[in-house]
Amino acid sequence: MANQGLHSRRHVLRLIGLSPLLALRPALAAPATLSFDELYGKISVLGLEYSDKLKGLAGQEVTMSGFMAPPLKAEATFFVLTEIPMSICPFCSSDSDWPDNIVVIYLDEKQTFVQPGTRIEVTGRLEMGSWTDPETGFLSRLRLRGARYWVA
Repeated sequence: MANQGLHSRRHVLRLIGLSPLLALRPALAAPATLSFDELYGKISVLGLEYSDKLKGLAGQEVTMSGFMAPPLKAEATFFVLTEIPMSICPFCSSDSDWPDNIVVIYLDEKQTFVQPGTRIEVTGRLEMGSWTDPETGFLSRLRLRGARYWVA
């Protein structure tokens, strides 16, 4: 009897054009959501310490919500995601002065930038650790690579 039920499901899947193996595959998980409040676990005189959640998500796809800081040039393939709207470049400083409420976003391809006061959602692969962009010389502590964004 059980085989007959399985056979019937396979037949229905074929009729609607789905492979039976595709129907058994688990759905892909949505990227984890990460807020600016979850980036650092401790801020002390020694600097910023990454949160346990951030460490656990390193290398994975995450989604963040925030504001696009004004880009340095119109044709850039990166921008800075900020917790609050900003009107100037927020990451033109040293690693020790790194703000705790920004993340550098590297796009796979150029997109039209939005006004600084517009809330956006960004999804990309999370990278952590100090890194200096060889093209611009800008330093970042947190990045989303292969990112894409949309107006929230």
